[in-house]
Amino acid sequence: MFWSCAGEKSQAPRASPKVCPPAYDSGCIMRIRAQALQRNFRRSPLLVFGFLAAAVLLAYKTSAYVLAGDTTSLIFVAMAAVGGAVAVAILNSWRNGLYMFLAWLLFEDLVRKYVGNNMAVYFAKDILVAVVYVSYFAALRRKETQSFRPPFLVPLLLLFWLGVLQAFNPASTSLIFGGLGLKLYFYYVPLMFVGYSLLDSEAELRRFFRVNLGLAVIIGGLGIIQAIAGHTFLNPEHPAEDIRELSTLYREAPISHVLAYRPTSVFVSAGRFQDYLIVMWLLTFGFGGYLLLRSRKGRLLTALVVAMLAAAIVLTTSRGVFLWTIGSALVGAAAFLWGAPWRQGQALRVIRALQRTVLMVGLAVITLMVAYPEALNSRLAVYSETLSPYSPANELAYRVRDYPLKNFLYAFDYPNWPYGYGIGTASLGGQYVSRILHVKSPVVGVENGFGTLIVEMGILGLLFWIVMSTAIVLSGWKVVRKLKGSPWFPIGFVIFWYAFLLLIPLTYNGMQPYQDFVLNAYLWLLLGVLFRLPSIAVSTQFAAAVAASQPRRRWIF
Repeated sequence: MFWSCAGEKSQAPRASPKVCPPAYDSGCIMRIRAQALQRNFRRSPLLVFGFLAAAVLLAYKTSAYVLAGDTTSLIFVAMAAVGGAVAVAILNSWRNGLYMFLAWLLFEDLVRKYVGNNMAVYFAKDILVAVVYVSYFAALRRKETQSFRPPFLVPLLLLFWLGVLQAFNPASTSLIFGGLGLKLYFYYVPLMFVGYSLLDSEAELRRFFRVNLGLAVIIGGLGIIQAIAGHTFLNPEHPAEDIRELSTLYREAPISHVLAYRPTSVFVSAGRFQDYLIVMWLLTFGFGGYLLLRSRKGRLLTALVVAMLAAAIVLTTSRGVFLWTIGSALVGAAAFLWGAPWRQGQALRVIRALQRTVLMVGLAVITLMVAYPEALNSRLAVYSETLSPYSPANELAYRVRDYPLKNFLYAFDYPNWPYGYGIGTASLGGQYVSRILHVKSPVVGVENGFGTLIVEMGILGLLFWIVMSTAIVLSGWKVVRKLKGSPWFPIGFVIFWYAFLLLIPLTYNGMQPYQDFVLNAYLWLLLGVLFRLPSIAVSTQFAAAVAASQPRRRWIF
């Protein structure tokens, strides 16, 4: 028994050769490479002997550390073994490798906490992403995937080559600062091309967001527990001196004098956890809007993630994150209404979904109020006493306007402000360069991102940054306008909004958010996703049209 299309003669299907489909089937490609690797093992006894020798050496070292009770060294041996296996897996499939990199990127700080802030752990993510780059560009060269030319490539290259020149600035005290600056500013830029190639279908788009939402649930949930339990949870008993203060920060309300702990979750600092919540809040918000217009599956779970993230944001004791997420939610709600498919009569669904989101956030706050009133009230006291315009201890105008402006003007107090002191000299991580290599930075720096650009790369660096940021935002907005009225509009808008926030207002307040490797990696990865969305929308619509035009199939006996 077999079927045929109506009006066609039925005939038995012919056997087809076992080859990979013309689409980019990464699973099939991985299986072929695994078979090739097995053949190489059979043909090369020397390779087998090398692997066995490495295994014996690893077992010998492990047994020695076990007998000596050296837990730290055991952790490093385990990391080396896992890292080698992960590197092989990444070379076999750069798609799976990207998810492995993201998982390590988010949990790397947790390992650093328990191995004394060892800097060898700090560079593990850079090695992993380098392997991802190698695997991806090899696949690109074999024409197994697609790439694109970003519309802001020229401004980006202008800033990059200026950074290269500034690495050799005579005012810099070491080339190490130049290498540090180039890494912080540009090392994750290739993730933009990886992100573009990753989403070759709508199924891959959903997989990407589900993986990130799953990671957000784990990290946000641990942050909530830590905010309630205190700094003794998820922190070593004796943390390294460099990160001790970062993991034990408390904020005091200026009037009531109640103390509220600033949780770090799996990260080494409260600031990194708070920054991570901003990007996850936006991604969850946008993915929920996409599911509303596209699929019923996963809506409830996404709404629960929104509620959990809202509870984590309230408990961070961070006024900046609290205000940025509220403002982003309001802007996103207005944008979703503007970009809703009004002609299809689905705008009412968007309004109802926004109402459900507000309800879920309210339920999260009420749950905290009932279950842990002390933890919630201490945070609300900090927010109300420092942000309310009716509070005598209000700091809103000072922190938003006066303090950043004052630090921006401090940059012009440095004699070399017209041409800077060199990229990396005032960047995040410079304290480790000074401590390990005994090289002192020529500047102290300023707590303003635009001021930092002037100190490091001169007035031309600030100009190129503004040009590049404007080009990214404008080109991203063009993509968002193309997606208006489609289910992919909410995702496109939140990525556009995240790029705008990070590159302009957040960077103006301080360079730390952009130089935070978590936010930086997500910025360039999500930009690739943004520019891929129109082709996904077109291909999905084309597939639906082709399916609708196919003749109806019937069974022939």
